[in-house]
This record gives sequence, C-alpha cells and structure tokens, in this order.
Amino acid sequence: MRGQLSSTFGRRASAWMLALACMCAVLVAAGCGSSDSGSSGKDKKLTIGFLYVGPHNDFGYNQAAYQGSLAVEKAFPEAKILQAENVPETAEAERVMEKMIRDGATILFPTSFGHLKPALNVAKRHPDVTFLHMGGLETAPNLGTYFGTIYDTQYAVGQAAGSATKSDKLGYVVAFPIAQTLLNINAFELGAQSVNPNAKTYVVFTGSWCDPGKQAEATNSLVDQKIDVLAQHQDCTKTVVETAERRGAMSTGYHADASELAPKGWLTGSVWNWGPLMVKMTKTVVAGKFKDSPYSGLYRVGVPSGVIKLAPFGAAATPAIRTEVTKTFDKLKTGWVPFEGPIKDQSGKVVIPAGKTPNRHQLESTSYLVQGVVGRIPGGS
Repeated sequence: MRGQLSSTFGRRASAWMLALACMCAVLVAAGCGSSDSGSSGKDKKLTIGFLYVGPHNDFGYNQAAYQGSLAVEKAFPEAKILQAENVPETAEAERVMEKMIRDGATILFPTSFGHLKPALNVAKRHPDVTFLHMGGLETAPNLGTYFGTIYDTQYAVGQAAGSATKSDKLGYVVAFPIAQTLLNINAFELGAQSVNPNAKTYVVFTGSWCDPGKQAEATNSLVDQKIDVLAQHQDCTKTVVETAERRGAMSTGYHADASELAPKGWLTGSVWNWGPLMVKMTKTVVAGKFKDSPYSGLYRVGVPSGVIKLAPFGAAATPAIRTEVTKTFDKLKTGWVPFEGPIKDQSGKVVIPAGKTPNRHQLESTSYLVQGVVGRIPGGS
C-alpha cells in the first residue's frame, strides 16, 4: 500500500513501522523496497496525449485528427490515451499540455496550427517529452512537425468545381491568411481554370477556425452573389456544407468526409488519413529513435503516402467530372506537383517562372493569391 499509515493507529504504529523496517533490511536482497521510488522505467504505462482546437466530431480538421488518435490507440492497446478538445490557441494550451505531462504523458500531439508556440514553450521545460505538432513551421530538439500537401488534392477538387459551376463563380470560406490556406485557394483556382478558363474564386476570410455564425454569414453572402459552388478551409466544415445545401448550391469538403450533409450538392473533397502516419511516428518515439528520424524536423508527405485522399463523389459529380478528377488524382499519386510555372499573382506579377516548380518548403512560404481569385488577403496591400 502506498502512502502513510493512518494516525488512528496511535503510538502502536511506531512499533509496527520499526518491525517493518527491520524486515525490509533483512529482505532487501530479495527486492523489498519502496514502491514509489523503486519502480523501473519499464513498469511505467505509455501515456500519449492529443489536443484539438475544436470538437472531435466537427466533420473537419479535428475529426480527422481524432480518427488518427483512434488508430494509435488500436496500435498501442496497453497505452493510456489522453484527449482534450476545444483547446484554444492560447496559454490554455500550455496548461492542458502541462496537465497531460503530470498525468504521465511522454508523447504529445498538439494538432492545431496555433498550438505550436505553446508547445514550444512546454517542450523547452520538458526535454524528456516528445512533441509531434501538426502543420508547424518551427521545431525544437524534442519537437517535430508533420503535415501533408493537401493543396495537391485541392487542385483536383477545383477541377470538380470548375466543371460543375454554371455561373463560373466559385466561393471559398477561409479562416486565416496563412500559407496553408493560401496554397489551398491557389490550387483550387488553378484546378478550376484548367477545365474552365472563365472560373473565378471569390474568397471570404472569417478570422476564426470554427465560428458557425461567421461561416453561415460568409456562405450566404457568397450564394447571394450567384456563386453556385462552395469550398472552404475551416476546421469545422458542417455549417458551410449544410448552408450551401440549404441554399441550393453545390459544395466540396475539406479535412473529413462530410458527404452525408449534402445529399444533393456534394461533389467531392480533400480528406486526411492520419492514422498510419501517427502510428509510425509513435512507434519511432517509443523505440527511442525520434532524434535521428525525419519526424524530428519539418516532415511533409504528399498524395503518394496515402495520408491525403479524395472524399467519395456525390450526386452533383457527373460521370465526366469523376473521370477528370480521378485522372488528376492518379497523376498526383506519382508525385506530380500542380504548381508549374508560369503562374501570376492577382497583380499580374509572375511568382512562379515558366518551366519552374517550387519545392514543398518554398510553397509553404506562399504569401499571395493567384490570378482568378477575387478578394484580398487581410492586412495585405
């Protein structure tokens, strides 16, 4: 039994304690000792923590990450899995991670882009804990980041939208103007242009990863402008898809399959399959090989890895659309990158010269929108 004996034993307790001490002294060679301080590292239960910025069932980013955690739980049935949802991108994320560490976590998966700074702060205080951050652009000795080039499939999704539109006007509801969201918008518009040179993408920034009110307002304002296909880069995707369906517009998904929300207007979408990668990373950490692995840096994977997939086609996707998009997805499986120059930004400036294709890390510094996108980057010129 751990802890001190109750004081209700009175003075007789001291005699018992003295006898017990003598017994331990005699039997020490046989392994008698404190259960608090004598346990080996092998006896510690593997504990892994996951934190999400939104709910785990949001038909989007957090749901995809949560599904990945379930794969880790299945691969490590003896491990203790800690889950925390609706964790804001503030000092609160630090508090949550510190609590998980006190509860025994030695591997942490902070999954939101804005969890990076809090994770870096906590990582510095706990060099014995490994942090695997989703999408970050900064690392530490015990913190690596991972993500996928999901903008590749957004090119194919843009083809579906560009083929399906009757008005040549596509809408994109975006959270924040970070490189990842700008890449997705650009890839979507380039894909649309590849099948419909007249297609334009109208962008609205909500300033939030998951604000259903702002999402509905943005979607309605776009549909009011005769936009008939909606795309998005939000964490929780349900509101945009449902609002588009209610207004008679078509929709594409992002992060997770939300086709059930739009039985009439769904085309397809880009979705994550995080499970296999999260399991590989966890096995690497458990084996003590993190520091010499690619996961200790800025690890990025593309469509060939299987981490990024197309969502099922919906009723709005004609046979011709399905054929075109599938053909492009098969090309992406070979490692093809859909950012081949020449590509111009909204001002007409060449940002990718003819015959050039930026590498993945160069693309992650994207700070512009391509020609054909309508709307300005907040805070930009």
